[in-house]
Formats: sequence, structure tokens, C-alpha cells
Amino acid sequence: MSIRQADSSQAARARARMVDRLRAQGIQDSVALAAMMQVPRHHFVEEGLAYSAYDDTALPIGFQQTISQPYVVARMIELLRAGRELGRTLEIGAGCGYQAAVLSSIATEVYAVERIRPLLDRARANLRPLRLPNVRLKHADGSLGLPEAAPFDSIVVAAAAIGVPRALKDQLAPGGRLIIPVGGNEQRLLLIERQGNVFRESGYEAVRFVPLLAGTE
Repeated sequence: MSIRQADSSQAARARARMVDRLRAQGIQDSVALAAMMQVPRHHFVEEGLAYSAYDDTALPIGFQQTISQPYVVARMIELLRAGRELGRTLEIGAGCGYQAAVLSSIATEVYAVERIRPLLDRARANLRPLRLPNVRLKHADGSLGLPEAAPFDSIVVAAAAIGVPRALKDQLAPGGRLIIPVGGNEQRLLLIERQGNVFRESGYEAVRFVPLLAGTE
């Protein structure tokens, strides 16, 4: 029997082990951990990879894209929150929909942008059974943000940029925060906080993401 077919208690135990590991790895944000405990990550990966869904590793989701490892998802949310509410949130790189599902229980509104149409369709299918009323998906070029829904209190980017797109900084609300992996062969998480027209940057740990590409497919 696959983990997809297993009873909910087995899946819940797998998520609990994942959350315990995240806590041991240094994630302290109880809100982020509770959100990750709620979302069935195995529903967002291929059937053959379902038993690896709660391992701390990135997994392929097709179209040369990946679902980020649980630690990175939790860490990015922890850095974005840092004692405040996420509020109106933009996710760049919806992928299979997993991070949007996690964000849905933390943010007031989630706008998730994906440039690859078939992947966006898969995210819609994955999210539909969860019936999350505050999540909206959009087929668009993520490097341009989502100006029609701006400004955003929080922006999370699930692809690495060489530099921070100006459009994303401009779409931050006053007091807003943006978390993005930056770099080429060597990437690190960069947190940007908007204070009026001043953007304060803080660098964090090394990461590995697919590149942030312009245009749509």
C-alpha cells in the first residue's frame, strides 16, 4: 500500500517526524511548524516519490522543477515572519502548490505565480481537494511580480535570481519583507525589509534553487 493510500494517522506520524526534525535543525517558529504539520506533502509529489515526501530533501515535480526541501520552506517562512503577521503574501514559483498550501494557514491572502502553465494546472489540481479560499493562482512571469494585486506585506521567491528584481521590491508594502535566494553557482537566502523608500538587506544560509527565469511557457 502506498503512502497516498495509507490511513491519515500514518501520514500524520510522518509529518510529526518531519516537524520534530525541523525543530531539531533549529526552526523555532511554532506557527510555521504548525502549518507544515497540517499540509499533506505527499499529495504534492508523484506517486513513486510519496514515501520520500517527508524526508528533508528537494524532489522533482517535472518540467525541470523541484519541490523545496521542508527545512528551506520552514526557514523562509520563519525569516519572513520574525514575530509579525505575513498578511497579504505573494509567492513566486508556485510549483506543485505545496508552499502555497502551507502559507494559506499563516497569511491572510496568498497569490501564487507560476510561469509554466502545465505545472500551474498541476498545482490547481493538488490544491483543489484542500479547498483553501484564500489562495489564488496565476500564470505569469514571476520576475515581474503581480502588480495588479500589489502591494504585498510578504513576498517569497522559490527560484534563484542573480539580482533582486526591482519589480518585486517596488511591490512591497511599507514595512514589508521579501525573501529570495540570490546567486548563480553559489546561492544564499537574502531578506529585504522595506522601510519607506529604503530597503535593508540581510544575508542568511546557503541554499540551492532552480533559476528564476523570465517569460512564460
